[in-house]
Amino acid sequence: MNSENDRALREHLLYLLRGGGAHISFDKVVKDFPVETVNRKAGDIPYTPWQVLEHMRIAQRDILEFSRNAAHVSPNWPEGYWPEPAESGDEESWKRTVEAFRSDLTEMEQLLEDSETDLFTPIPHGDGQTILREALLVADHNAYHLGVLVTLKRLLAGE
Repeated sequence: MNSENDRALREHLLYLLRGGGAHISFDKVVKDFPVETVNRKAGDIPYTPWQVLEHMRIAQRDILEFSRNAAHVSPNWPEGYWPEPAESGDEESWKRTVEAFRSDLTEMEQLLEDSETDLFTPIPHGDGQTILREALLVADHNAYHLGVLVTLKRLLAGE
């Protein structure tokens, strides 16, 4: 890939991760999320906003570490990617999870911004995954669950 195409692809990936296009930004969703609702469930939705946020953090961290660390061990699927069903968060845990998520997202962005990061070569300790695939996975997973958080925010505000 020529350097102009490489740069364009990296910029597009960063645009997606930062909430560009049809995606919403993480900061826009959490900026004014009412912390008094983070442990409430809405209707038949089986998880709280804090549980969704914590799931996002766990999954994003796993993808980031898999992308750069051959010694990383992923959690068991699917239970290791979610907090325990009875686990709840408070204002402090919400803030810690938000900050940890932001930090890991920044680290994924830095991985993509580094022109030395090969987007296409399979990750040596994987089974065919590439950094490109992992970055798209983060963008897709985050977009999906940010949509869930927006929905929960609206439902819980209407209670």
